[in-house]
Amino acid sequence: MLNYEFPPLGGGAANANRYLLDEYAGRDDLEVDLVTSSSDGYREESFAENVTLYRLDVHKDEIHYWTQTEIVRYSWKGYRKAHELMAESDYDLVHAWFGVPSGVVARMLGLPYIVALRGSDVPGYNERFSWQYVVLKPLVRKVWRDAEAVVANSAGLRQLARVTADIPIEVIPNGVAVDEFNPVYHDRDRLQVLCVSRLIERKGIRFLVEAVAELDVELTVVGEGGREAVLKSRARQLGIEDKVTFIGYVPHDEIHSYYEHADVFVLPSFNEGMSNTVLEAMAAGLPIVTTDTGGTAELIEDNGYVVPAGHAESIAEVLSEYSRNHDKIRRHGQNSRAIAETMSWTQVAEQYRDAYESVSVPTRTPPNERVKREL
Repeated sequence: MLNYEFPPLGGGAANANRYLLDEYAGRDDLEVDLVTSSSDGYREESFAENVTLYRLDVHKDEIHYWTQTEIVRYSWKGYRKAHELMAESDYDLVHAWFGVPSGVVARMLGLPYIVALRGSDVPGYNERFSWQYVVLKPLVRKVWRDAEAVVANSAGLRQLARVTADIPIEVIPNGVAVDEFNPVYHDRDRLQVLCVSRLIERKGIRFLVEAVAELDVELTVVGEGGREAVLKSRARQLGIEDKVTFIGYVPHDEIHSYYEHADVFVLPSFNEGMSNTVLEAMAAGLPIVTTDTGGTAELIEDNGYVVPAGHAESIAEVLSEYSRNHDKIRRHGQNSRAIAETMSWTQVAEQYRDAYESVSVPTRTPPNERVKREL
């Protein structure tokens, strides 16, 4: 496996990778070496008897934000480490998390590989990377077309990816560790609203802050990121510091308590693949308010509302509805939990295992010199 992020570094893909390895740990039909990143020097970790982590020192500054220099550094060191491991072990395939950079590295290695698309690695997904997409799109097409399989984590992301390359793309959604979350239903007058997210522009948290300005609710925001100071400033401008609390980073094994304290979960993103935090909120039995953003909107089925992105008034209308109707909170929350129970990581792991089995394994070849020249 190649993934430039893995807990504590990164976000949704990092956590998804960890949960997948949890499912594979101890299996006698699968051995995994993951080449990933470290923020504090190179080290090797035994994740399980059959799973080893190789953490490369990429001189990481912030755990949730990646610079282009850090990604290039991972790509080069990741290729070298993977090439070194190939000399020691007879690998059947590479599972590349993200088409860029991991898919590029996988293509260079000359082994059969699958690419798991996660979101920002798909051209058109994130406006912040618009010029990078123009430059990288030809390479992205080659990486996808040369892969044995391409997997998206939602139907929406698959649809977007096919704008770049009209190729077969399987959908394997994110899973959720249902047993880690316990639904708790509260009988209180003041609605408790929760958002768990990286604080970046794409997540649209500003519109959630503005939505609660005229409502008798309390908002808790868990997460950190480059927009934190701006969001706090906006709350001060609106005079709502007393009902908007920014918690900052919370370790994953402690975050369940915030879900259990909340009544409603809101994620107002401009784009998502399939949000891990929405799935966690559903497992905790919370109604979901989200935007029409592909994979996340696909999770809403009588368990919440889908609102337009960048529209604080629509968020406010839905929260007002929940404030007036506690029975709806409970009904939507119960439906969320029921949907989450069908999306376990055990099921997701088996779908990926099937994808691995479907990959044909040709005669071993050395790293592709033609690919290296192209890059």
